[in-house]
Amino acid sequence: MPYKKPNRPGMPPPPLAIPKGGELIGLVIKALGATNFDIFCSDKKTRRCSIPGRLKRRFWIKENDLVLVKPWPVQGDERGDVVWRYSIMDRELLKNKGFEIPK
Repeated sequence: MPYKKPNRPGMPPPPLAIPKGGELIGLVIKALGATNFDIFCSDKKTRRCSIPGRLKRRFWIKENDLVLVKPWPVQGDERGDVVWRYSIMDRELLKNKGFEIPK
């Protein structure tokens, strides 16, 4: 069994992923299977998004999770990639920083 470092109380939390360069905050409406999701984004559009191959096993996404979406260059209004999944604590931090959270 591999060695796992213990959690240290003095360690700072990981940095918050801020949307930049056309990225949007979205709320997962429905999980479609095979890493595909229907996501309602902060620009009031629903996109069918997928998790890229390099991130498939990094995080698990459920319905009502808050995610960071990067729209595709082609079909950007309909499709996109999930780049990050926010935790419950991150949701409050994003609200405090003034980002629009879809409901």
